[in-house]
Amino acid sequence: MRHDWQLSEVLALFAKPFNDLVFQAQTVHRENFDANEIQVSSLLSIKTGSCSEDCAYCPQSARYDADLHPEALLPVGEVVEAAKRAREQGASRFCMGAAWRQPKDRDIERVVEMVREVKSLGMETCVTLGMLTSEQTERLKEGGLDYYNHNLDTSEDYYSEIITTRTYQDRLDTLQRVREAGINVCCGGIVGMGESDADRAKLLLELANLPKHPESVPINMLVQVQGTPLDGVEALDPIVFVRTIAVARILMPTSRVRLSAGRSDMSDEMQALCFLAGANSIFYGEKLLTTDNPMTSSDRELFHRLGLHTGGSCH
Repeated sequence: MRHDWQLSEVLALFAKPFNDLVFQAQTVHRENFDANEIQVSSLLSIKTGSCSEDCAYCPQSARYDADLHPEALLPVGEVVEAAKRAREQGASRFCMGAAWRQPKDRDIERVVEMVREVKSLGMETCVTLGMLTSEQTERLKEGGLDYYNHNLDTSEDYYSEIITTRTYQDRLDTLQRVREAGINVCCGGIVGMGESDADRAKLLLELANLPKHPESVPINMLVQVQGTPLDGVEALDPIVFVRTIAVARILMPTSRVRLSAGRSDMSDEMQALCFLAGANSIFYGEKLLTTDNPMTSSDRELFHRLGLHTGGSCH
């Protein structure tokens, strides 16, 4: 497993003929996974909107008029019912997202309660809560949390074009705390935000050269939301998106590469190419925090057509 990739090597992968790149990615994929198995996660927004951050893609920022109704932290019982529904639909992991810059300690106690209840259903647990202190990270570990999601979003070079309210190093510091606490890392980014080819390469390079690869690597395609600064940005070429999936698979052979936001804008054929390129995880459910996601029934139908089956967890 390599953690010493050079930018020139990653750019060379992106520049390969498409067939050669996808073949290489599929070969790496088969060496490490069941080629026809997809891990399924479900995502619930447990606290929506009124976030103080200025992430240019996010309708949950209090700075943008994105026609979003803020909601306080959900009651634990409501979260558990949502997790039960997700389990019935085939999800093996339940992810809970809260729109905070950084949670307060009292909030962490409520989240720990949610984690315990969801784990009691036999599901893996994941939360995304923003930046964490070492003490908060330890508390989540004690509570039994399996995964913490904290995306880098884009390259360090392009980062200030997207977010100014926290630094790239802030994100890396949180990832390090999560690792040190012994919690699995879920970390990826968003493409289609107007970044360059080099920015996409640098994002994957950053992830691949972490001391340990993230167990889950969500690759999001920007969902343009009216009222946010990135509404109207030029759409990403679907072939470039598939290339990004393939390069992620080659650089991080044993990570789950997850198709995340943006699937409702992808054709079945594009998703099939992503699976061929090494994606082996998706988010199930009709919402991804606040943006639309394909209906669970249409996902099941697509899996059936492609001969894919669900199951498996991340290491």
